[in-house]
Amino acid sequence: MNSNYALHEMLEVHEMAAFKTICMTKTITFQALVTDPELMQILQQDAQLSQQQLQELSGVLSKSTL
Repeated sequence: MNSNYALHEMLEVHEMAAFKTICMTKTITFQALVTDPELMQILQQDAQLSQQQLQELSGVLSKSTL
């Protein structure tokens, strides 16, 4: 993986990570309000996927040379 990203690229990754964090927080909050089992399963899957994506974005940010 190339760790020589331009500043604007790193800012974009940081912005995506911040947005994904907000989305995951919202999903987790909705889980407390949902009673439908199918919707609960969808929210749980979304939270797991979001967590995985945040780890990947964090990996990109941590390998930056900026």
